[in-house]
Amino acid sequence: MLPWYTDDTKLETVKLIASDMDLTLIADDGSLPPRLTEQILALDAAGITFCAASGRPYYTLRAMFAELEGHMAFLADNGAAIYDRKTPVFQNLIDRETYRRLLQFTKQDGRGCPCVCGINACYIPRTYQHFDDYFRSFYSVIDYRDNLDELDEAVDKYTVFFPEFDSEEIYASCYGPAFNHEFSVTNAGKQWIDIMNQGVNKGSALTMLSARLGISLDDCIAAGDTYNDIQMLELAGHAYVVSNAEPHMDAHGTHRIPSNNDYGVAEVLDAILQAQTNR
Repeated sequence: MLPWYTDDTKLETVKLIASDMDLTLIADDGSLPPRLTEQILALDAAGITFCAASGRPYYTLRAMFAELEGHMAFLADNGAAIYDRKTPVFQNLIDRETYRRLLQFTKQDGRGCPCVCGINACYIPRTYQHFDDYFRSFYSVIDYRDNLDELDEAVDKYTVFFPEFDSEEIYASCYGPAFNHEFSVTNAGKQWIDIMNQGVNKGSALTMLSARLGISLDDCIAAGDTYNDIQMLELAGHAYVVSNAEPHMDAHGTHRIPSNNDYGVAEVLDAILQAQTNR
């Protein structure tokens, strides 16, 4: 079992904290830590960057952190889009022919709902609109259409939603073997498979953001719970796995932190701020 984060003796050197959102920063009831705004502003004032690293798109993350957009960074769509204090830093788009090919694959497989993640909206077949309340927690702007075959939009991620909670099995038996050789394919929990262009993931995005900020990866914290967090956990000098993560995630971490429901990330932010005070 991983050592507790309180055994980490180098918190005073941390300059960048990249936290996953769902099941890491966000509690099961959908709430964010109650003092998060105050903490992010204090970190920013101390020269430390807090970054939301998520499979969610930038427009959803921006709405969640409306008062803080100018004081933090975002790794959106699993690293396909990077923003630093409102400034777009990186964007990696999937070409039209490619996402149309992926749409046909999902349609022929028949087990999942395609969600084409555009820069300005998420495009979903109208036949899945009965999941709207659930989708809206991830995609605040949704464009339901009768047919996505002729879609022509700026897209940076292709996602498939599996209502039967069987995405891990379907990834292992179907999507992984079919596409790992040409795309970055990952599970994002038990209901989602995410596909980005090759080389796009939270780890590569963390590398780009840290370089932009002039921060060594050794001085970065990454916090996460599942498969799409692995690359950034393995690159960060401080790799924190939440206590609610599945046991296999320990192989990719250096320390364990309290669960999302216990606001473990917020506890770490307080520890970092305290370490700055004690320097």
